Amino acid sequence: MRKLHLPIIIEMDEDGYYIVSCPLFKGCHSYGETIDEALKNIREVIDICLAETKIEGLNKFVGFRELEVLQNA
Repeated sequence: MRKLHLPIIIEMDEDGYYIVSCPLFKGCHSYGETIDEALKNIREVIDICLAETKIEGLNKFVGFRELEVLQNA
């Protein structure tokens, strides 16, 4: 069995739910009421994605950055 280290993005929506995504897979998202629940749920989605995708075909995660933009008032 091969061990993978996958990037996970965690956000909070307007209702207080934690939204989690794995950018290596298209459409790999889940959510939970707590971070732990969201991470448990994304593991299940990642398992499904891994069953359908060859590791060599994964997107390449480059990194995370913030971008400053101006908002018109």
